[in-house]
Amino acid sequence: MRSPPAVALESRAAIRLRNFIASGVAIAGSCAAYAVQPGHHSKLVLLYGGQAFSFTGMEFLVAAAVAYLAVLGAYYATERVPGTSKSVVFLRVAGTFLRSPQAVIRHGLSIDERLAVLSTLLKAFFAPIMAVSLMLFMIGWLDNGWAMVAGGALDAGFGHTFNRFGFWFAMQVILFVDVLLFTVGYLVELPALKNEIRSVDPSLLGWTAALLCYPPFNGITSRVLGYQASDFPQFDNPTAHVLLNIVLLVLMGVYASASVALGFKASNLTHRGIVMRGPYAVIRHPAYTCKNMAWWIGSAPLVSAAFSQSLSSGMLALASLVGWTMLYILRAITEEDHLRSVDGAYAAYAERVRYRFVPGLV
Repeated sequence: MRSPPAVALESRAAIRLRNFIASGVAIAGSCAAYAVQPGHHSKLVLLYGGQAFSFTGMEFLVAAAVAYLAVLGAYYATERVPGTSKSVVFLRVAGTFLRSPQAVIRHGLSIDERLAVLSTLLKAFFAPIMAVSLMLFMIGWLDNGWAMVAGGALDAGFGHTFNRFGFWFAMQVILFVDVLLFTVGYLVELPALKNEIRSVDPSLLGWTAALLCYPPFNGITSRVLGYQASDFPQFDNPTAHVLLNIVLLVLMGVYASASVALGFKASNLTHRGIVMRGPYAVIRHPAYTCKNMAWWIGSAPLVSAAFSQSLSSGMLALASLVGWTMLYILRAITEEDHLRSVDGAYAAYAERVRYRFVPGLV
């Protein structure tokens, strides 16, 4: 069997190198953008055991970025038929825009260029948030799990253990599973996993609705709408307290199961193929429904306390909760509009699963 021409080998090597360099630039830019977010660069995270493991979220992110780039380098080096990566296309478009923004605006972008630009921006924004959150949730369930098992908390009785560690252990495990799948979904895009991005929502409304739910933009949303929910609501009746918080955990478990159903397709604002298994076989937006129901339970004591102060305070607290729910309804509507615009797959799914949020009602 004859060896490939030297020119072809050089061409493939050049493609691999460009892909690697462009990915490195995109990753560095993503980390730099995350570093300037208020409150994230200096946040100190301690693993259980005091000073044994202490680092900032930014330090973790840099280490994770280096490891991720190394994995990408290995992938590019062993890829059988290398193609131009989205990062390369993104940098080309960015360079053209910097040289002549009028030309880019006048001529617009091709379908492939738009997909590359939007995909790179999407990953650059969400991947650091997911990676750092994943680390925080892992430490959370390790801390609380260790306290229950090795710290003797299990001997203190169910109520004490549930309030001090049990609830938080369960919640952190649930959120870890959810964020793990989204982290992999943003960082890994492979034909073998059938999670290639077919389209990214190009609408300003869709991006705005999504970004307002994530840092740093959710700080603006909280200032405008207020935030009345508690992650671990406290109820006066001990039995009601435990039961309602168990219901809250179950709802969050279903919320995470929606991410499990999405698998490696989990990500915001993208069309990566329609999923019809798990809770998506019952309603079209199970994660949003369960998250909001959990928020309503979590808000009950605070809203009740606000009404006990005055009718106007109570109505404002209730309006805050309704505002957050409406934001997630807007997210659902914009997501459906995007998915319907790509092909007929989502329309067929919506015909099969008729209800968005509540079976038989909405």
